Amino acid sequence: MAKIKQIFANEIFDSRGNPTIDTTVILSDGATASASCPSGASIGSYEAVELRDRDEKRYQGLGVLKAIENIQNIIAPGIIGLDAAKQPELDRTLIELDGTQNKGKLGANATLSVSMAVCKAAAKSSVLPLFLYIRQFVKRENIALKIPSPLFNLINGGKHAGNNLDFQEFLLIPATSKSYTEALEIGVSIYHELKKVLKQKGLSTLVGDEGGFGPNVSNNMDALMLLKETVDQSQYKFGFDVFFGMDVAANSFYKNKQYQIRDKSMALSSDDLISYYEELNKQFNFLYLEDPLSEDDWEGWEKILSSVSHSTIVVGDDLTVTNPYRLQMAIDKKAISGIIIKPNQVGTVIEALAVVEVARAAGLKIIVSHRSGETTDDFIADFAVAASADFVKFGAPARGERVVKYNRLLQIEKQIKSLSDNLGMK
Repeated sequence: MAKIKQIFANEIFDSRGNPTIDTTVILSDGATASASCPSGASIGSYEAVELRDRDEKRYQGLGVLKAIENIQNIIAPGIIGLDAAKQPELDRTLIELDGTQNKGKLGANATLSVSMAVCKAAAKSSVLPLFLYIRQFVKRENIALKIPSPLFNLINGGKHAGNNLDFQEFLLIPATSKSYTEALEIGVSIYHELKKVLKQKGLSTLVGDEGGFGPNVSNNMDALMLLKETVDQSQYKFGFDVFFGMDVAANSFYKNKQYQIRDKSMALSSDDLISYYEELNKQFNFLYLEDPLSEDDWEGWEKILSSVSHSTIVVGDDLTVTNPYRLQMAIDKKAISGIIIKPNQVGTVIEALAVVEVARAAGLKIIVSHRSGETTDDFIADFAVAASADFVKFGAPARGERVVKYNRLLQIEKQIKSLSDNLGMK
């Protein structure tokens, strides 16, 4: 039984050059692990609080020294000596030490970095791959161990890129029948093909926060047409090998109860925007549509799910923010058929897994996601496999903080195959 012996926390920087927390945990048996917390750009109003210093003289107020003090002065004394293998007990203690509903006292960035670091150290101590170690905390009757299908964010817009695109992510989705290795090859191939198409058209090949290209095209339809043209001149068949999806992040263009996008000259009502999605859907047959409406437009969410759910997964992120109460509202209102899971929206590993279980019991698709401000920590890849997620969102297959997660899934795929071979499974 390895106990938590020491905890250290440092201020490091994420992929956007903003401060974040890196926590190191040392166990009584010598096992050591570090974990760093990501940070979002499209932040829902109902997600757990990311504690920032707000000292404008230092990193534009984004420093995390207060959160680090909370780790050293409140969290460490509260958890040193606990059995590291008892993750539920550890996370319950973190919740109690904070004492708020939204981690507003200690900061979700403080609690999550500790929760992940202890989890990683305990996995090392148990000599188990991290995904198998986390899996013991998941209720998983008849759920196979598998690699989730990747959703590749090939064109960045909205808050992820300085261009004319209102919609935040234009997604390429390999057929779910493909193995992970095959899906990754498709994503990488079309990513490079898209770069060629952009060069041919004299458009920028600079990338946004999540590694996707940020061309300055006229509107959202143009971005979809670029993707379609790219697929058509690749070796892959649209609607068979690959499909499209979008993370709209509609909060970002919702003002005064109306939606304003560059594709339309007039501000749109909720019904108008849904009609536009239906129009786009006829042309592009979206497999996936995330945050198509604002986080409090419940009536609109109910309408769009009713309209497109026969062919499209309607996914909540800003709507549900990995929050059990928001998830229950969405289930009760029949507003979604899929949910984004981001551990830093809730603040501990076990709380994130608990939301996965509720969503799965309701028949929702599970999508485990990174954030726009990432680090080279690959914890989320193991977490996604452990949770038996249907999909993962790690951005484009570019930039080190994205690629490290895709590469970790390649390693896990081999580990699962090796396990199957050793157990005589097919």
